[in-house]
Amino acid sequence: MKDTIYHIGIEIDRLTNSMTNTISGDSFPTEILPLTKADLKSITRKSGWKFNWKSEIALDDRDVFKLTIEGNPHIVQGLISLTDMNDHIFLWLIESAPFNLGKPKLYEGVPGNLVAFACKKSKDKGYEGCISFTSKTKLIGHYEKTLGAVHLGNHRMIIYPNAAEKLITRYFNTK
Repeated sequence: MKDTIYHIGIEIDRLTNSMTNTISGDSFPTEILPLTKADLKSITRKSGWKFNWKSEIALDDRDVFKLTIEGNPHIVQGLISLTDMNDHIFLWLIESAPFNLGKPKLYEGVPGNLVAFACKKSKDKGYEGCISFTSKTKLIGHYEKTLGAVHLGNHRMIIYPNAAEKLITRYFNTK
């Protein structure tokens, strides 16, 4: 595994049931698909993305996924990078598309949707939904409140099965 430790610093804007358009209030079903090299043409720092997803997708120990609106796989709403740790899923990076950030954002619910996906992937692997990540200091309390994450110390956060199940049920309607 690469030695670089990323600190997750994305604010969970709102937990929705999918993604919600901030102008119309309409809700849209989503799909989470593997990020492809073709997708990377539009996912650059020049176009407003903060992280170097090209280098992230090149790492052998990472799986990178894109969040899209169902039926529209070419417009990426957000990205997530994960590693299967054989007993839980570790979340390396998460980022909303530039147009889903700040006050004029187009959609709410992107970060929550991606975290719920990580929990679902963990549950599907038999890890009961457990995920972990390293948080920026100022967001530890935010993740505890919005996601039900637990701070283990040294910025390390974990989402245990009960909190994971709430996120999975909210976004993926599985019970």
